[in-house]
Amino acid sequence: MRDDIQVGFAVCGSFCTHRQVLDALTELRELYKNILPIASDFSAKTNTRFGRAEDLIWEMERITGRNVISNIQGAEPIGPQKLLDILVIAPCTGNTLAKLATGVADTSVTMAAKAHLRNGRPVVVAISTNDGLGTAAKNIGELLNRKNYYFVPFRQDDPNGKPTSVVADLRQLPETIAAALEGRQLQPLLLGPEAR
Repeated sequence: MRDDIQVGFAVCGSFCTHRQVLDALTELRELYKNILPIASDFSAKTNTRFGRAEDLIWEMERITGRNVISNIQGAEPIGPQKLLDILVIAPCTGNTLAKLATGVADTSVTMAAKAHLRNGRPVVVAISTNDGLGTAAKNIGELLNRKNYYFVPFRQDDPNGKPTSVVADLRQLPETIAAALEGRQLQPLLLGPEAR
């Protein structure tokens, strides 16, 4: 387990992926001792058919052993105090993707990214959006062309039922982090259909 890397782990909406995201966070905790949990205001306060917000926060705090940052005020010091070596946003919704692409910092997650990027350090994006090959495609392209952004490889999750929907393969998150810390994008970025 590495204790020399400070990892930020930020969770946005896309509530249907939260169970997988918590599993990925558990796996990361076995690799990195110091993980700072961050939750978007929306995911920290919204109960859905996929689970209760308080359970999500409780699980994140149990796994990391640290309090979850869920407001802008808590996220802002990440930059000035250089709290992180790398920031993971998983899942990154189409809404958050658009805000990152246009420089909007009005949530705990987008503020964490803005604050972290001021130090020239990597941000890993694990997208999960129904319009990744639609309206959000331009925002993916925008971030792919920006320095310090790295994507977890992703695929269409239901090409026939939801042809514009894409989701990151969270099994590749540890490898993506390792590559981003070396300043390179894990390849291949676009994945074929998953075997069923």
